[in-house]
Amino acid sequence: MRLHTRIGIVFGLAIFTILVSQNEGRRVFLALASVGWGLAALLLIHPVQTALSGLGWRALLGGPITPGWLDFTLLRWIRESVNGLLPVAQLGGNLVGARLMAWQGVKLHDSGAATAVDLTMEALTQLVFTGLGVGLLVLGRYDTAVTGWIGGATLGALIVVAALVLAQRRGLLRLLENGLLRLAQKPQWSGLGDIAGLHDAIVAVYRDPGKLTRSGLYHLLSWLIGGVEVMLALHLLGVAVDLRESLLIESIGQALRTVGFAIPASLGVQEGGYMLICGLLGIGPQSALELALLKRVREVFLGVPGLVVWQLMEGRHAAQRLTRPPQASEGAP
Repeated sequence: MRLHTRIGIVFGLAIFTILVSQNEGRRVFLALASVGWGLAALLLIHPVQTALSGLGWRALLGGPITPGWLDFTLLRWIRESVNGLLPVAQLGGNLVGARLMAWQGVKLHDSGAATAVDLTMEALTQLVFTGLGVGLLVLGRYDTAVTGWIGGATLGALIVVAALVLAQRRGLLRLLENGLLRLAQKPQWSGLGDIAGLHDAIVAVYRDPGKLTRSGLYHLLSWLIGGVEVMLALHLLGVAVDLRESLLIESIGQALRTVGFAIPASLGVQEGGYMLICGLLGIGPQSALELALLKRVREVFLGVPGLVVWQLMEGRHAAQRLTRPPQASEGAP
């Protein structure tokens, strides 16, 4: 584990501990325990988001082989599990997803291109979703001091997305491609040879407005369903909110989480963000913290099985490579 990752984990844990200790942590955890079987209803909503995000990813794929939507739902589930539960700074899951897609017959440069552009499309649609939340804030005439902080966080998220798009446009991925090709000359890295053409494949995806539009619509629907999840979660915690308020909480809360992308799982940042935005709506800090922790519980309940499935797939692929004749395994991803 790299030093900056360790620092991020320590920093996030410190924020998380302070927030819990200052808001009667025992009562918070008792409230979570009282949810009981209501958690099952919450767990049923997120797979819909996962499937829609998977379709948004699938819409960007080119080439003769395109796995089905169930395959992409599975890949998206694993991708979220890796990003949510492992210290990979929200990027490792994307690499894992592209690799697993390549195992299904998709050329590695096509799977890498679809994954890279999908990351950008997801971020761009999040900005649209955040813009909806900012609009609801303005219409609600809330505390201008707090909305200023929220506006700054939204600007930070915009800068992150703009940097990502600019890096792709300026050929950062071509540099990555060339580096991987040099590694591919070594026997233990020979499977990376199929990455050739990654940059050109990404440019080709960006030149297809139909693919970008379909991907964007799927991702935007996924973000909107997140508002329904928040409404249900707060209802389970005994807090009544309407869809407008839940969309406001989720859109701004996710923007604040994006700003903390350098901290694994945005630990502490997500909790603080929900407490900040819920405070504008008159929702107490304990209830806001309970909401954030309930979403963490959902991440663990769905993420741990996702990691297990990923490892099973890795094991099966390794076993298949061992049983293949040497000439059949050349160039495999």
